[in-house]
Amino acid sequence: MAAVARRDRSAFATLVQRHADAVYGYLLRMTGSRADTEDLTQETFLRLWNKAGTYRAGQVRLSTWLHRIAHNLAVDLFRREPQSVQTQPDEDLNNGTSLFEKQAATDTLRRLETALGRLPENQRAALLLCQTRGFSNSEAADILGINTRALESLLARARRTLRGKFYDSGDIP
Repeated sequence: MAAVARRDRSAFATLVQRHADAVYGYLLRMTGSRADTEDLTQETFLRLWNKAGTYRAGQVRLSTWLHRIAHNLAVDLFRREPQSVQTQPDEDLNNGTSLFEKQAATDTLRRLETALGRLPENQRAALLLCQTRGFSNSEAADILGINTRALESLLARARRTLRGKFYDSGDIP
């Protein structure tokens, strides 16, 4: 990061290459829109370039700092355009062996994506950061700007809501 702060383009390119997929994946799950995700990912790395000198090495991991920037940009988008959250199932689903199993898995995934899209933004973010991005509770709390106990509460509410939606339909035992 020190090299990026000194405007080293090679160091910046290395950081983008190393972290872009994770940031993109998080933003895609948050927004459900490839166009919004591409814009927000680009803006995240533009902010990395412009604010590299403010990064506190040793106090926070770079991936946590980048996800915090990405999260804040997504929240700003939701505030400007509340209707911007979309739901799209993963197009590369190959879990089942038969056509019936693939269709059932696709339907379940579509319902899960829809349910995730309907969660309040803070619950969805907490769940995605911990479950799909692999951040610890304390790292996710830092990204969201809340304490660990508040994050755990968000996770519990999100899981309870999702579980209720799937119990009602019989998809989860």
